[in-house]
Parts: sequence; structure tokens; C-alpha cells
Amino acid sequence: MNKTVITLLIIAATIITVAITLDYNSNRKIDWEESFNEKSNKPYGVSVLYKELPNLFDGQKLKTIYYSPYNYFYANSDEGYGDHIAAGNYVLIGNSSYLEIGDIEELLIFAGNGNTVFMSDYTFPQPLLDTLNLAVKVLKNKDSVAMLGFNNRNFSSKNTTIDKSESTAYFSKFEAESYKTLGYVNEDLNLINFLKIPFEDGHIYLHLEPKVFTNYNILKDDRYLYVEGVLSYLPNATIYFDSYTKYFDSYYGDAEERSNLSWFLQQTSFKWAWYLALILTVLFMIFNAKRRQRIIPIIKPLENTTVGFVKTISNLYYETQDHKNLIDKKITYFLEKIRADYNLDTTNLNEEFIIKLSQKSGKNKETVKKTINFINWLRTKNEFFEDNLLKLNKHIEEFYS
Repeated sequence: MNKTVITLLIIAATIITVAITLDYNSNRKIDWEESFNEKSNKPYGVSVLYKELPNLFDGQKLKTIYYSPYNYFYANSDEGYGDHIAAGNYVLIGNSSYLEIGDIEELLIFAGNGNTVFMSDYTFPQPLLDTLNLAVKVLKNKDSVAMLGFNNRNFSSKNTTIDKSESTAYFSKFEAESYKTLGYVNEDLNLINFLKIPFEDGHIYLHLEPKVFTNYNILKDDRYLYVEGVLSYLPNATIYFDSYTKYFDSYYGDAEERSNLSWFLQQTSFKWAWYLALILTVLFMIFNAKRRQRIIPIIKPLENTTVGFVKTISNLYYETQDHKNLIDKKITYFLEKIRADYNLDTTNLNEEFIIKLSQKSGKNKETVKKTINFINWLRTKNEFFEDNLLKLNKHIEEFYS
């Protein structure tokens, strides 16, 4: 056995010993952040609920919305560019604070057209509370335990308690005559936390304990029965599951899983096995490099391949008919140029953005509005055709003409 092999074995043994020691002494920390993310398997994610929704609403479609209600429901309405008319149940669990006035108005229109809006959060945006003449108050829980119950006696077996709940919210003001009380907290029928609100031809359900829908509570004891009871009030129709804020966080780097390798790196044993393999590979390359003559590369003169590159790329897109890729790139470059030329934030392409862009660019507001609305509509689609690409190009050319 030569010295190189002996050295590698000693280094490997040292690394393994250190890894075992660290693994033995390390304590796993549980992340209790309330993300309400449907892709998160952490205690306060909602992946279990998300997977069970198709079973709770038998035979119905589950559509995950990665856009704000203002963009999605306007696009998929009678006046929009969408490929269908949105109808069914809108479901939002936690993180409702992002809803702006335009989003709330679009949700009210959605409910008024005979649909259902269900939201569960610790409180709701003030414009929504003012519109529905509601007020929310918070009280402290004894021993961080909250009891959740139904007004319907037939659901009394579904009543439950949740722990790790320092405070509880309830509706301190609502229209008792027209609004129907469905649930209460802490064994006090006056502390209403679940309301059914008629709104024109549809209904709005507001619930004040989103934590009960998380993985931790659904999988503990029989608390899932309470969740079934709450969702049983919704009609058996298409589910539009709001994931706008979760997708937004994921897009900007705060997602729970940043890559396929991230889960393995969170497991100590896998992590050190991966690092060991990398270290041994590097050491092998270092020791092996000393024993071999490096190959002398043949340097060829540089060729002007610009024209050939352009032909190759154009043929590739023409043959693959990858309209989605081209549309995404054109939208990305167009918004990047707007940010560079006019110093505008392109995160929310709403009415305020349209006005600012029209003022700064000096373009006709109607032309700007058509271009931005068409981009918002394209973002709601999953399938694209050549006609979509041609129309997008036409809108952008009109904007710059």
C-alpha cells in the first residue's frame, strides 16, 4: 500500500470521526414559522391539507393561484383575457395581509356572482372589515390552549382544542341579523370566530384560526375532524387555492426548499457523506495531478460564429415551437427595459403602475393599458400558441412606436 492511499484513508477516517461526533452532539431544531405554504412539510405548513382537498371536494378541480386576485379573477372573467370563467370556491389560509383594495374588490365581485370566498386568518385587511361592517379583537389563552367549537350541535363531536396558541381572535362586531354564526372559541358562544356572510348571489366565510389547518394540528389526534367540519360548509365546486405570497417568497429566495440537494444537506449523515465525497475527489485530483504530465492544449484561432449561433438558436425555437419560453423572455426583457429606462418597480402591474408608466414614457394610456393587461393575462395561462406570441410582439412594438 503506497503513501498516497494511506494518506487518503487517514483523512477519510478523520472526517468520518468528526462527522459522527457532530451528529451525536447536534440537536435538531424544529422550525415553527407559520408559513402556511402548501409545499411545506414543516409543522405550520399546509401540505397535508393541500393534498387532501381533492378528497374533501370529490370530483372537483384544484387550481393553485400564483397571482393576486386582482390579476387572476379579472383575467378569468367575462371582461378578461383568460381561457375560462372562474367559478367555485376561493380558499386562502393565512397571509391575507397582502390583499390590496383592488384584490378585495375583485373577490367581492367573485362572491357576488354566486361563488364562495373562504378565508382563515388571525385578522383581515381593514378595507374588507369595513366593507362587511366587522371588527376583530384578540384575547389571551390560558396555558396557550384554545378550544374551537361549532354552533351546529350535529357538529359537536368535531369540536377540538389546539395547543401552542397564546392568543385567540374573535369577531367583536358584526350584523347579527343577516350574518350566520357558525363557530366560537373557548367554550363561549359569544366569542364568534367563524361567520357565514351572504353577499349578493354568493357567500363569504371568514374564520379566525388558520393554525388549525396546518400539518401539526391536522396530524395530531382527531383535530382533522374540525377541519372537515369547517370545509363542509363550502359547496362541492372547483377550489382556487391562494398561493400568491408563498410563490412570491419562493421566487425571491425564501422558499423552504431551494434545490433538490437542500433536503439532503439538512440531514447530517447525508451532508457529511456528500462533503466527504467532495473532499476525497479533490484530494484524488491533487495527488493524481502530480504523477501525470498535463496535456498541452492545441489553441485554435477564434472564429466568428455569430451568424451561425443566431441561425442555430432561431432554428431551435422554430422546430421546438417553444412559445412559452419566448413569451417569458420577451416579457422579462420588456419589464427589465422599463425598470432601466423609467426607474419603475414592476412587481405589481396594476392600475397605479399603468398610470406611472404612461406619464413617464409619454405614451398613450390606452396603449400602455392594453400592453400591461395582455401581459397580466399571459401570466395566468399555462398553454401558449403562436398567436399569443405574435400579439405580445405587436403590443410591445406599439408601445415603442
